[in-house]
Amino acid sequence: MKTLSRYIVRHNALIKSAIGVIDANAAQVVLVVNNDDKLTGIITDGDIRRAILSNHSLDDPVSAIMTKSPLTLSSGATRSDALKVMRESVVRHIPVINDDRTLVDLFVLDDLIKKQSYDNPVVIMAGGKGERLGALTKNCPKPMLEVNGKPMLEIILEKCIDAGLSNFHFSVNYLKEKIIGHFGTGEKWGVNISYLEEKEPLGTCGSLKLLPNDLVYDILVLNGDVLTDLEYDRLMAYHQKSYNSMTVCTRSHRVRIPFAVMTSSGTKLERSVEKPMYEFQVNAGVYILNPNLIEKIPHAFYNMTDLVDDLLDSKLDVGVFPIHESWKDIGNKIDFFEVQHASQ
Repeated sequence: MKTLSRYIVRHNALIKSAIGVIDANAAQVVLVVNNDDKLTGIITDGDIRRAILSNHSLDDPVSAIMTKSPLTLSSGATRSDALKVMRESVVRHIPVINDDRTLVDLFVLDDLIKKQSYDNPVVIMAGGKGERLGALTKNCPKPMLEVNGKPMLEIILEKCIDAGLSNFHFSVNYLKEKIIGHFGTGEKWGVNISYLEEKEPLGTCGSLKLLPNDLVYDILVLNGDVLTDLEYDRLMAYHQKSYNSMTVCTRSHRVRIPFAVMTSSGTKLERSVEKPMYEFQVNAGVYILNPNLIEKIPHAFYNMTDLVDDLLDSKLDVGVFPIHESWKDIGNKIDFFEVQHASQ
């Protein structure tokens, strides 16, 4: 039986509290209980992402997004019982309750079956100079800067390996010999690593043109300066089900206007809002795309945002997968030192 406290929020909790719980447990689920520990609802990782895309406030109550009559099993149910119900109902989590709906256990599909492995190629963009980091990258490529004693690129690699990925292509340019010398063929990690060597900078997408032309699986593309706890297997499963040409991960970013914002109609003032906060979904530097899109990439400097724009202009479907897990783009010294401090 699991220690259930790490999966639980009370029925009067806010969505932001549920996100904290879901980010902290590997099961990607929140169980909602009342003050008597009776199950009143369930919130999954998918519910959280849909809430973000639906512009729910993080200060809304969990009752606004939870499934109020979740599928459950009775106390005494076995592993086989749980697997049978999960297959029939296509669910990944089943709470176990007793006769008065008191929560007693939780079955999680990932715990019941062996983790899947993937043949998808992973491209990690690691060729930039990191000029905004100043002297830190004078003799060290940005992805090789250490966080908690380990290069960021190695942290990203190991996160991918944990998700069942094993075929990697590192796009390199600036001080590439330091990256190649450290990782080699990937034998130390039990994976395959090859290198897309840019003779000149090709942007955040151009080096994909250097990939083998016989790829058949969707390509996961990561920036080598983005650290996140996103579970990449969940992203790939989402993309596969969506039938989108490409899926772009996004991150909520809040901007406070330091002035009162005035709305007018002609010369008449209609509304005044003091220092409002606006929330946007921004590019998180994580993508998955169909291999047939490689033919759309020119042999030139080309950014991932250029590809997105071209796909939208061509009326091809581009999906969005919001990241609510921890995420940090190491763009400057302040970002880097914040990550260093957080990891200690």
